[in-house]
Amino acid sequence: MNKTKKWLVLGLGLSMVLSAGLVGCGKSSTQATAQQATKKKTLIVATSGTLYPTSFHDPKSKKLTGFDVEVVKAVAKGLHKKVEFKELGVDGQLTAVKTGKADIAANDYGLSPARKKDFALSTVYKHSFSSLVVRDKNDSGIHSWADIKGKKAAGEAGTNYQRLAQQLGAKLVNYDNVSNDVYMRDVKNGKTDFIMNDYYLQKLALAATPHSQLHIAKGLYFTTSDDGSGVGMLMKKDNTALRKQIDKEVQVLLKNGTIKKLAVKYYGADVTQQPKVHISKNFKIKSQYNGQTS
Repeated sequence: MNKTKKWLVLGLGLSMVLSAGLVGCGKSSTQATAQQATKKKTLIVATSGTLYPTSFHDPKSKKLTGFDVEVVKAVAKGLHKKVEFKELGVDGQLTAVKTGKADIAANDYGLSPARKKDFALSTVYKHSFSSLVVRDKNDSGIHSWADIKGKKAAGEAGTNYQRLAQQLGAKLVNYDNVSNDVYMRDVKNGKTDFIMNDYYLQKLALAATPHSQLHIAKGLYFTTSDDGSGVGMLMKKDNTALRKQIDKEVQVLLKNGTIKKLAVKYYGADVTQQPKVHISKNFKIKSQYNGQTS
């Protein structure tokens, strides 16, 4: 694999845990833990480390970097805190935040109504839309949304993209936090038929692999009920104090242009603004689905 491909991918030290019951002057353990998170000198951040260009390892330095990673670092700097990243799959990231093993999850997360029920959500700092990567040969047989039925969808188990693919009648081929070259190779060789993901991520992946024999399907740009509100960070539901701190810094970084600069650096576009493209469809994703594996 060449160095460029190593950049591509699609698709926790412990926080203090207090005992159950009441702590201090009538405060519950969850309230006390939430307050403690705002006083910590180090933020524990769950991310994938495999999602180019939002969270990946630089092929030269081997250091973790990317759009979300650098936004988190900038936020932490403003809060005078250090950052410790823990690399996990999507399910692992969400579980880590829920259980208090991570303070934040940052990995191109859509701030959906469904997630609002389970997490505290930061201010949005990225806007995008989604697309399908298909084979050059006959568009993998996908020329309309109805054509997805019976096709094989490549993605990570538990993601909204796989939920939607199944809703549309696709057969799921699930992967566990693998690099993008694996996804693209399998579409090319026919093991799978398409990849649903963020448009900017897919565009960058294809640009870096000009002989992939794949392309983004025309006329099939879409948003969902879970990603249409934009992208941001996730925190524990009751951690409102930390969310307020994070929001204040994100708003400063949006206003002074720091996040815009990071967006152009990693995406080649100002993703802090709403994209001006024709969206073919907005899908409502069901809350549950039956996972399938390859």
